Amino acid sequence: MFGACLMAKPALVADCVKAMRDSCDIPVTVKHRIGIDDMESYEQLLEFIEPVAAAGCSVFIVHARKAWLQGLSPKENREIPPLNYEWVYRLKRDFPHLTIVINGGIQTLVECQHHLQFVDGVMLGREAYQNPWILAQVDATLFGMDNPANSRDDVIAALLPYAQQQLARGASLNHITRHILGLYQGMPGARKFRRHLSENAYKKAAGIEVLAQACALVAGSHEQQA
Repeated sequence: MFGACLMAKPALVADCVKAMRDSCDIPVTVKHRIGIDDMESYEQLLEFIEPVAAAGCSVFIVHARKAWLQGLSPKENREIPPLNYEWVYRLKRDFPHLTIVINGGIQTLVECQHHLQFVDGVMLGREAYQNPWILAQVDATLFGMDNPANSRDDVIAALLPYAQQQLARGASLNHITRHILGLYQGMPGARKFRRHLSENAYKKAAGIEVLAQACALVAGSHEQQA
């Protein structure tokens, strides 16, 4: 048993949390849905939260959707069940001593700022992967700090030494570049960038030049637009 189905076994999850807490000094966190299948009430969500918290978990990352174990694929379970952010807010009100982090369908930092009025943290999932540039704006928007990068090109420049190091150790380029396919999302040349990496980075002899070529395609599109 693993995944959302464990919400039907709160005592088992509590035992797992206690065993981990007894065996290590690092925090043990639990990420879960607001319910599964026929769990229709907030009170049923509490039947999961309360024993797990009593076992020593103080950080709950809550995907604000139910999961349907039958009838929906994993992908559909990320999109079809309706979001219910209010239940997550209510958890924070009812358990102020717990750290409650909200997750599910969050796409902008403006949305993050709204959620942070009611909970302790926000987890981005698909948006951070499909549009990783959003992460470069977190420090300034949410914490009043300087941005670590002024442009997407700065991200690539910082990535190149790491990529070269990993390639020297025998890593495949696509294991690195697959995580930045969405870096230029919404900008001219983004599709060419993704396509070049997708078609060439997996090749056995692919080196750092493949990434440089992909970046040049984006720069070329900028010049054409100008």
